[in-house]
Amino acid sequence: MTDQHARAGLAGDLAARLRRHVRGDVRCDATARALVTMDASNYRRVPLGVVAPRDADDVAAVLGICREQGVPVVARGGGTSIAGQATGTGVVLDFTRYMNRLLEIDPVARTAVVQPGLVLDRLQEAAAPHALRFGPDPSTHSRCTLGGMIGNNSCGSHSVAWGTTADSVRELSVLTARGRRLRLGAGWAGAPDGLRELVEGELARLRTGFPQLPRRISGYALDALLPERGAHVARSFCGSEGTLGVLTEAVVGLVEAPRARALAVLGYADESAAAQAAAGLLPLGPLTVEGMARDLVPGAGAALPRGDAWLFVETGGDTAGEARARAEAIVRAADVVDALVVTEPAAQRALWRIREDASGTATRMPDGSEAWPGWEDCAVPPARLGEYLRAFRELLAAHGLRGTPYGHFGDGCIHVRIDFDLLTEAGVARFRRFSEELAELVVAHGGSLSGEHGDGQARAELLPRMYGPGLVALFERAKAVWDPDDLLNPGMLVRPAPLDAGLRFSVLPREPVEVAFGYAADGGDFSAAVRRCVGVAKCRTTEAQGAAVMCPSFRATGQEEHSTRGRARLLHEMLAGELITDGWRSPEVKDALDLCLACKGCRSDCPVGVDMATYKAEFLHHHYAGRRRPAAHYTMGRLPVWLRWAARTRTAPLLNALSGIRPLAAAAKHLAGITPERQIPRLATEPFTRWWRRRRPRSPGPGELVVLWPDTFTEHLSPSVGRSAVRVLEAAGLRVALPPTLRLRRPPVGDGRSVTLDPVSVLRGRGRVCCGLTYVSTGQLDHARAVLRRTLDLMEPVLATSAPVVVLEPSCAAALRTDLPELLPGDPRAHRLAARVLTFAQALERYAPHWRPPRLDRPVAGQTHCHQHAVLGDAADRRLRAAAGLSGELSGGCCGLAGDFGFAKGHWEVSTACAEEQLLPSVRQAEAGTVVLADGFSCRTQLEQLAGIRGQHLAEVLAEALDAAEGPGDAAPRAARRARGAAGGGGGRGGRGRPF
Repeated sequence: MTDQHARAGLAGDLAARLRRHVRGDVRCDATARALVTMDASNYRRVPLGVVAPRDADDVAAVLGICREQGVPVVARGGGTSIAGQATGTGVVLDFTRYMNRLLEIDPVARTAVVQPGLVLDRLQEAAAPHALRFGPDPSTHSRCTLGGMIGNNSCGSHSVAWGTTADSVRELSVLTARGRRLRLGAGWAGAPDGLRELVEGELARLRTGFPQLPRRISGYALDALLPERGAHVARSFCGSEGTLGVLTEAVVGLVEAPRARALAVLGYADESAAAQAAAGLLPLGPLTVEGMARDLVPGAGAALPRGDAWLFVETGGDTAGEARARAEAIVRAADVVDALVVTEPAAQRALWRIREDASGTATRMPDGSEAWPGWEDCAVPPARLGEYLRAFRELLAAHGLRGTPYGHFGDGCIHVRIDFDLLTEAGVARFRRFSEELAELVVAHGGSLSGEHGDGQARAELLPRMYGPGLVALFERAKAVWDPDDLLNPGMLVRPAPLDAGLRFSVLPREPVEVAFGYAADGGDFSAAVRRCVGVAKCRTTEAQGAAVMCPSFRATGQEEHSTRGRARLLHEMLAGELITDGWRSPEVKDALDLCLACKGCRSDCPVGVDMATYKAEFLHHHYAGRRRPAAHYTMGRLPVWLRWAARTRTAPLLNALSGIRPLAAAAKHLAGITPERQIPRLATEPFTRWWRRRRPRSPGPGELVVLWPDTFTEHLSPSVGRSAVRVLEAAGLRVALPPTLRLRRPPVGDGRSVTLDPVSVLRGRGRVCCGLTYVSTGQLDHARAVLRRTLDLMEPVLATSAPVVVLEPSCAAALRTDLPELLPGDPRAHRLAARVLTFAQALERYAPHWRPPRLDRPVAGQTHCHQHAVLGDAADRRLRAAAGLSGELSGGCCGLAGDFGFAKGHWEVSTACAEEQLLPSVRQAEAGTVVLADGFSCRTQLEQLAGIRGQHLAEVLAEALDAAEGPGDAAPRAARRARGAAGGGGGRGGRGRPF
């Protein structure tokens, strides 16, 4: 029997026994196992199964069964560990599903009782009304769990003020591998048999063997058991990485939160200067002293003071003035190139976001090449940090490696991702040599191999260099006291696995797989695109963060397979072919991607730019190659074809009437793969281009030329948006044209009105431009390419001018910007067209910069389209709204309809849950007279069908305001205003174009 068959048999028997005795979820299927093969480290271990326990009794049952069968157990929280300690080959305990509650908060005692799966931000939210908070706050605070923080002894940016997690722990409820329930605390409370005797026999070694620095996380904290430190068993347990016992409940201390904060951003000539300055600021009592250099944030430097490295120093006070005064005192005390003091909370959050996203952005070098963890968080005494950083840079150069250091300069702790080659034998060998030499360098500076995230597999092998063989042997004896059977997370901390074994990249194919998209940013390699996900799990946030979108399906379901990270893990395992063996035909991957809304939120919100919408389209393309597709792919996926057919046959009124007959509508939805809860949108009786031909002026006027894109939704479903856009663009003095519907052999010549036609294209009849969005979203990529090639043929006369292409539907604009050049990477026309695409607001800002919209002076509500947020940006929209007196912010998130997603069977619950997250509450709570803005047809449809509210495109709002300002019958004044606008609107970037 092969090892794989033996494991399969063991897994089957284990699952059966677990299901009989555990009330929580027991999963041994390929999907569940694939989701936890990795954490945020370089390592991969395949488990036998995953259990989500409901309570401590479930945990005890799991431990008992696994002990009997010799199966190891690993506790897992948010899965953001970067040293490999949240992976295992046996049973993984997932505490995030059920054991995730805040049990009690005592504002008088300043304590909280929490379960291990509680996300840190939820504790902070509960403590905030009492002016309290949990001190440590890693950059992953929106998804890391208290159990994981205790297991790793996490710290975060405020550790200079409030210490590590161990400093905030009061009592811990723990189950040992042999089933003992212990309540750990001070004064030897809860100590397992033999631990006190072990410590009291080694007091001299414990008093002298540990380096004295604020961020010493490596190894076991046995020195917390010294009598002069209160023999605190709970604090000693912190940082043990799940190797000593399984945490089921914790009592943690809270600290008083400052009523006001200020942020001083200090600019320095280089990172060494910043590092040397950091220690000198500590006597001034800052809350944080964080550092980073320009090579980490090349695009964000404009928001920071002058310099090539910065310290972020936060101060607190009872009032804003007091906090500012302390920040200004720090600026005066610091020898800086430049400085900035920020007191406005939103501005502080924007700056902190730059720092917090570094754990993801650091995984890419400035040139886009990959960088990896492994030496993420060494720490040295703060006073030696500048010297250490210089030596560290020299060591990198000696090995031909690059990295971008950043981190907790006030604590001497440095984070860095390094461009290791972990794909080749030679590269892995260099990884080992560098690791060994860096360990020596850290020890030479009196430091700790881990200053925050633990040793795991990445550093545990090198602990003898830091502690010596005697203290490491003592660690092994302590492990034996707690876990004599070596059941809990074996291979971590003591008797560790080699640091270069089990690398997660080793299972991926070495040759690029054949794909349809270009993946230009990943060298055309789909494996490299999937490798982008390093597991920092920003997609696992349980509440949308401000204007962010990612990941709406995870927030709706709470299940890992419906997060961006979970889907990336399944794609990784699909490429590996060990757990998921069906390749592109995999039902596991298909099911996980089925609830991906293709919102593209991850493209912008994921720190490493994972683009799951593209990966989903790629997968569907291969999955259904040569096979029958779902009905929705033939109906909604080919929507432009059916809508053009209805327009040509002028049957829209008939179809609208038939859709109003319930039995017929139900039958049609059933056949079309549409969920029965949905209403079929009404078709326009006069498409936009038919109106255009009816009203089009015979001769062109003055002003810059813009080409208005007649997308499928504007053309057939919302022509009022197109008509309104024409009204506003012309009022701004711009000349509006539509793309050609005949392929031209060469561009218009002479006066711009004469054309030379290709006789062959005349015989073929008229064509329509199309972005191919519906084909892309359903993975019909061959069809999409054909449509896009036809579109480029039609657009050649436009591309011969300098005219911009204005696209009103954000999803169509995003498709032209991103999908078009990725599907046709070898066609230079694709890149030229993508570069021409502008939103409605961008076109007005660039090509009619002197035009001012009518003032409405009304509040707005609604939602920024997810594709606009992710691909196009909304800065121009914000400025246009402000100029029109439209006040207020639009919500983030995704409306949940997302093209065909909310119409397809099986998606109704997720679709409505996404809408109820931000969009619907924002419009229901809006005051009377609020303008409800929704530029996307999907967003407007969702508002209408779920809330009975009519949303408007910004063009519609402005057009109505223009008409109201001019009054009925004021054609002459309108013409005069257009002429005046044209005279002032010719200073845009585009050149003089020609009508088509």
